[in-house]
Amino acid sequence: MTDVAALLRDALGERVDTSAAALDAARADKSGHRAAGRPLALVRAASVSDVQTTMRIASDTGTPVVTRGAGTGLAGGANTGEGEIALSVRDMNRVLEVRPDDLLAVVEPGILNADLGRALAPYGVWWAPDPASREISTVGGNIATGAGGLLCAKYGVVRDAVLALDVVLADGRLISTGHRSVKGVTGYDLTALMIGSEGTLGVVVGATLKLRRLVPGETRTVTAQFPDVRSAAAGAAAVTASGAQPAIMELMDAVSLAAAHSLLGLPSPTPGATQLTVQTDGVAAAAEQTAIAAVLTSAGGAVRLAADDAEAAQLWAVRRAMHPAMESLGTALIEDVSVPRSALPAMFDEIARIEAQYDLIIPTVCHAGDGNLHPNFIFDGDEVPERVWQAADALFRAAIALGGTLTGEHGIGVLKSRWLADELGADQWTLQRGIKAVFDPAGILNPGKVFAAQP
Repeated sequence: MTDVAALLRDALGERVDTSAAALDAARADKSGHRAAGRPLALVRAASVSDVQTTMRIASDTGTPVVTRGAGTGLAGGANTGEGEIALSVRDMNRVLEVRPDDLLAVVEPGILNADLGRALAPYGVWWAPDPASREISTVGGNIATGAGGLLCAKYGVVRDAVLALDVVLADGRLISTGHRSVKGVTGYDLTALMIGSEGTLGVVVGATLKLRRLVPGETRTVTAQFPDVRSAAAGAAAVTASGAQPAIMELMDAVSLAAAHSLLGLPSPTPGATQLTVQTDGVAAAAEQTAIAAVLTSAGGAVRLAADDAEAAQLWAVRRAMHPAMESLGTALIEDVSVPRSALPAMFDEIARIEAQYDLIIPTVCHAGDGNLHPNFIFDGDEVPERVWQAADALFRAAIALGGTLTGEHGIGVLKSRWLADELGADQWTLQRGIKAVFDPAGILNPGKVFAAQP
């Protein structure tokens, strides 16, 4: 039998880690799901050459490879199991080029989202994707899952903010997709295809990002508390219908709001209250804040304008504390569905129905500006109870029935592959598997993820 770890070590030396601690860490991400066995090696790539060498060895030996960034994914997409190579690109974290005149930057995949923001700020530019995990998630991971975040209602998701990619294919070849120019329609759009592909088509080793100028003016924040989550969702839908364009609009139901306050040591919110928090920006921020406040008041919300930047920062700290707050309640299965914004009230009705049917409490936060909900299932232990999976099944099907989707930004990974064909339909499911086979004929790139289940 070929000793793949020895081949990797001979070629890459200290970049190859086979310690028990490193291999155990590579089995899991933030989803709570863990691969059954350990990978055979962790490669800490520091260059494109390291990635190519790893993929050539993997291709020659038929060894599966799972690409990893910071391991903050929520669908099990980067979990690496027995007989597989964990290929970490976290050490590839440089900003290679910034061109404020062309509004682009070239970066390596391992740079953290927030670190990129800090590096770009002196140039007067920024990259719009803004996941709640921005301090701990990598740009490469954002690209792999098609991440969005709080600001994407106004400024778009990753697919709107990437011009070109450098990708190492399964056999070690390096290709460059896309363009540095604003326009470019040569051939098929392989850049868009790679975004959200979860490491199943290639390894992203470089990204040319589409930047924006820093927004002039100021930001303003307004909150509205509602007596129940449905009325808050209706308030959010009313803001959208009014034609207002907030930069951020986030909804926290009563359970998630109370948990975040408790985690941060803040006074408890009004019992049962659901909170909608909205940020406006730009030169018209104050006028837009006033207009949105009026809409929320008409919708039945108890409205408060943030007095200053410090109060606004605390309000957004509460929202960004959602995930650790859920983890403080037990093991959290953090889900991710999207529906049309007008369907938000109906989706919250469905969540209430599912809670009653399965005798569960499902704390939910929502990127209300774009209809992306994050329902949370809390349980004890490491294994997801069957009742939770049944409730999740009902929740996913409800989102699809409302014209929505299984995932807005977390990806399919391991956790949702059994439902993928339900959304795609048999013909598209088969077509997409065929695309995967073109890029990865031996099936070594992130096997067991995304298309693992049969329709």
